[in-house]
Amino acid sequence: MAAGLTPFGASVRALRRARGVSQKDMARDLQISAAYLSALERGQRGRPSPVLVDQICGYFHIIWDEADLLRRLAKLSHPRVVIDTTQAGPEATELANRLAEEINDLPLDRVKQMLAVMAAET
Repeated sequence: MAAGLTPFGASVRALRRARGVSQKDMARDLQISAAYLSALERGQRGRPSPVLVDQICGYFHIIWDEADLLRRLAKLSHPRVVIDTTQAGPEATELANRLAEEINDLPLDRVKQMLAVMAAET
């Protein structure tokens, strides 16, 4: 995934490109601005509303697991995260702060390892 992209933005971009749809056409069909769609794809806007996610699912005719995945990615795609560790221990607070400081410098393979560990825990 390119820097700045969110999981949701990357997925929407991939869907749109795979179907040969321009941002301008998709935005017009969804009745949103092309600038907003572009910013959403690039991770420069907050997570999309559930209504917009459902509209996108309908637009691309995706259902079931693929639609559930897109909804889940939308929830995980806020580009500016705030982590409240007031109910966590000092280790969790340290982890949150270190991640905030170092996330942009972590190699992609390390990020993928961390995500795999977290996925195994859920």
